[in-house]
Formats: sequence, C-alpha cells, structure tokens
Amino acid sequence: MSANERREREKQERRESILDSAEQCFFSKGYERTAMDEIARGAQLSRALLYVYFKDKAAIMRGLMLRAGQQLLTRFQAAQAAGGSGLEQLQRIGWSYYQFSVEAPDYFDLLTDASTFSHLVDSDEQLQELASCYDQSMACMIQSLTDGVADGSLHPERVADPVLTACYLRGALHGVILQTRQPDPCEQPQMPAEQLIGYTLQMLNHSMRA
Repeated sequence: MSANERREREKQERRESILDSAEQCFFSKGYERTAMDEIARGAQLSRALLYVYFKDKAAIMRGLMLRAGQQLLTRFQAAQAAGGSGLEQLQRIGWSYYQFSVEAPDYFDLLTDASTFSHLVDSDEQLQELASCYDQSMACMIQSLTDGVADGSLHPERVADPVLTACYLRGALHGVILQTRQPDPCEQPQMPAEQLIGYTLQMLNHSMRA
C-alpha cells in the first residue's frame, strides 16, 4: 500500500469514527442536545480535527442520513436483483422496506425526518449523494414496474406511469409502516405489524396485477 493510499484509508477511518460517535449521541440523546465536544470525545479526536472532516454538526447529521440512505438502497438493489417477475420484485422491495424499519429503526427515522431537517438546504457533496441514493432507490421500483408490464405480471393500464406508481407505492407503504410504529390512540387491539404489512402489499399488488 502506498503512502497516499494509507493516508486516504486513515482519513476514511477517522470520518467513519466521527459518524459512529455522532450516531450514538444523536440516537441516545437527540440532535439538538448533542454537543460537538461529545462527538469528538466519542471519536477520540480533538474538536479542531472534527472540523477538518465536517464543517458543523448539521454536516455530520447529513453524513448519517447518507449512511442510512445507502443502507436502504443496498436492500432495494438486493431485492430487485433476486430476479423473478416484476410483481415478485416489487413484493420483495416492499418487504425489504419494512425490514429496514424494523432492523434499523433509527436510520428509518432519519430518512423519515430528512424532509423536515432545516439544514438540508445547506447543499454539499453528502446531500447530493443522498439525493442520488433516493433516485436510485426509486429507480429500482420503476424498473420492477417496467419489468412487470413487460413480463405480463402487471397490467399496463394500471401502471400507466411507472414513476407516479412508484411514488404512490412507496408513500402508501411508508404510511402503513408508520402506523405499525404508533400506539393506537383508541387503545384498540392492533393487528400484528407483519400481518398488516403483508395485507398492504397484497392489496397494492392486486391493484396492479394483470
């Protein structure tokens, strides 16, 4: 390994250690109550060195949102790459989204709250990469919808616009996932989360099936 390669690896390791420390702080006590000094201590770095990698606390939060977006994209890509009909791909993508919310709930919350995070207006490379992750995740769904129309598993009239259909499917499933994470205000017995998600996916797929 060359000296330049070693330096780049060390820089990446420091960056990841900062994000790891911030993740623990943000998820345990909240973004607003976390100080940069705490993140620096957790990463075993000086506060001054922290600012070499991230210009402020908001930039660190954007880094964590990017990490979450990358994890979700990996799940979507794996679900699509497993093959099968377009309808089967969509079924797996839907389950992968739910599993992400269960297995990585803090990351799921980060992406849910991203639209209301005021510092997202401060555009940087991380934000551009996060937007790319979102676009690629949607592209997985759009491609599966297109594949489904082509292979006959989805009705072309019910998927007239794959882009709008992908937005509808993701929004509908996201809403149901949020419902499974909230207590019932009327204190009525709740349907098991996986049963509700399965039923939702069944109904969504039925609405598009050829």
